[in-house]
Amino acid sequence: MPSHDHVAERQHHRPIRRRLVNTHHSGKTHPLIWLAAILCTIIAIGVVIAGIVVFVGYMVIHPRIPVMSITNAHLDLLSNDYAGLLQTQLTIIVVAQNGNAKAHATFSDIRFNLSYQGQRIALMRAPPFDVPKNSSKSLNYVVRAASIPLTPQQMEEVDESWKRDVIGFDLKGSARTRWRVGPLGSVKFWCNLECQLKFHPSNGSYIHHSRCTSKSK
Repeated sequence: MPSHDHVAERQHHRPIRRRLVNTHHSGKTHPLIWLAAILCTIIAIGVVIAGIVVFVGYMVIHPRIPVMSITNAHLDLLSNDYAGLLQTQLTIIVVAQNGNAKAHATFSDIRFNLSYQGQRIALMRAPPFDVPKNSSKSLNYVVRAASIPLTPQQMEEVDESWKRDVIGFDLKGSARTRWRVGPLGSVKFWCNLECQLKFHPSNGSYIHHSRCTSKSK
């Protein structure tokens, strides 16, 4: 009868059987996987090339960012009564300026709110339009408010405005601008305009200042 040490020695020298797990029968990648990988690579290269073309086109054209400005205005009517109702009419000229000599600009989503002491007077809109290279387009608004109810404090403000011969209306709004850069892309910005329009109530004249020009982002 073999001893315990002899049995242990035979078990120690017994060869170890290893099992190999084959995850793929043929070891080859399916052609559809290669096709999908090639298509993804082509699409990625196309996106990179398109981005480079747009960037190079933008640098070549180097457009000056368009602006919208209040170039002129007039206070046509200002009347308030003891009941606290304000009647007013304003003529406002907004100019869309495209200072780029190599690309047309498109203006859209144009909205401006005109208010007095937090009381909305009118929402000023305009349909989309194009501005040729190195050119401008004027938007003429005639805004009339038949009766704006004022609080006692606002009535005092109107009286003080008559005495100082200066009254201000708040204008706030924006417009989207876009240039076409070659056949593959475009450059977009938002023009944000926020300023106070000041007038002399005695003659309705507009007090010009440089802050009524849009900022882009």
